[in-house]
Amino acid sequence: MAMQPQKWFKQIVAHAKEYGFVFPSSEIYEGVGGVYDYGPFGVELKNNLRAYWWRYMVHYHSNVVGLDAAIFMHPRVWEASGHVAMFHDPMVDNLDTKNRYRADQLIEAKIEQLRRKKKHARAEALQAALNAAMQQQDMAALGRLIEEYEIADPESGSKRWTAVRQFNLMFSTRMGATDESSTDIYLRPETAQGIFVNFLNVQKTARQKVPFGIAQVGKAFRNEIVTRQFLFRMREFEQMEMQFFVRPGTEMEWFSYWKEKRLRWFLALGLNAERFRYHDHENLAHYANAATDIEYAFPIGFREVEGIHSRTDFDLRRHAEYSGKKLTYYDPELKESYVPYVVETSIGLDRLFFLILSEAYAQETVEGKQRTVLRIPAVLAPYKVAIFPLVRKDGLPEKAMEIFEALRPHFNCFYEEKDSIGKRYRRQDAVGTPYCITIDHQTLEDNTVTLRDRDSMQQERVEIPRLIDIVKARTDWAEVLRRI
Repeated sequence: MAMQPQKWFKQIVAHAKEYGFVFPSSEIYEGVGGVYDYGPFGVELKNNLRAYWWRYMVHYHSNVVGLDAAIFMHPRVWEASGHVAMFHDPMVDNLDTKNRYRADQLIEAKIEQLRRKKKHARAEALQAALNAAMQQQDMAALGRLIEEYEIADPESGSKRWTAVRQFNLMFSTRMGATDESSTDIYLRPETAQGIFVNFLNVQKTARQKVPFGIAQVGKAFRNEIVTRQFLFRMREFEQMEMQFFVRPGTEMEWFSYWKEKRLRWFLALGLNAERFRYHDHENLAHYANAATDIEYAFPIGFREVEGIHSRTDFDLRRHAEYSGKKLTYYDPELKESYVPYVVETSIGLDRLFFLILSEAYAQETVEGKQRTVLRIPAVLAPYKVAIFPLVRKDGLPEKAMEIFEALRPHFNCFYEEKDSIGKRYRRQDAVGTPYCITIDHQTLEDNTVTLRDRDSMQQERVEIPRLIDIVKARTDWAEVLRRI
């Protein structure tokens, strides 16, 4: 799209609200930062994205099963996982604007700026210094880098900063009937730990053998420092994670396997491959021996949408240590017990939603008039078919409703009589409906309708009994899955 990124971003956000995809949460009370509600069209798209992930990860793999673990977990879980001690981001405030930022992200933006200016040696030196400071959790070193490289507030240009300090990202609350008997607990910052503590429960009841995976979709909560990028960074969000348990020593093979498969999962939808890239981590998390992000070119730049991590046996060993329970697997082929290694795939559902909107949103001129269209892949579209009687008389609404009732068991359908047919087409273009069916006077004569394609705007006469087969063929999950 030939559009400035900032303008593109603002138009997507405005379009999402205007057409019932995403609303600011509690908007009539001036909202809550980093929290959003999904409207009628948004919740349908979100459900379809969730279903696409689940269909591929669980139903398409005989050795991956599902789980739905609780949000509230024993507080020792988060001690074992390292979140209590280590789940921090480096925070810095600008003294003039009072804006708050993540220090590492300010430095990363400076690195990108240096690279764009072809100052590669200086960029690499700053990258190495950032990696070292983050590895050592050295807040003072991050502050020195901001000062040395004269990093300014992106909004004002001010270079007056507070000291960099640690900011814990977990939300805490209390559980119990009275203050005296209540316990400090946390809203989970990720869904993965619910999988790890249920490893043996799932393995035994699902009768799985290593290698096998456990998949989960669920809410997570992080008290983010900065939430200025729409759905990209939220305080309440949804994750789709799969932990794949493997024999020690085979983790890099499986890491490569899932790295490739997860990128192909995106591209199978027909998304633009040039807008995706891998980003291999140099500064690894404490639990990982390899990590790669799949990044997408959002209007805000290339950003992570999914992470693939080789987590070693860190999580299971830590939970065994803190709980006093064995979390080993007996391998009948090797005739020995071991703690499995884990390869993780983790994707943010809200970021994926933002990705689809960014990829789909387009403005174009048709016959001298502007058309706004969401070219959402047909299998994901909130509504697959919109059904319109040409006019509200002469028996056309009754015939249209008859077709609506016939198609509704097979597809999510939308029915509308109001306004001209052109305006109705434009509204459906704007919400991403791939096919519109118009019932006119010819329909009453020969039992045919006009089937209009959203993307090409081509129209064809189709016999009513063929409609279900035609739309099914064009919105078929099986065809998408075959491309992965």
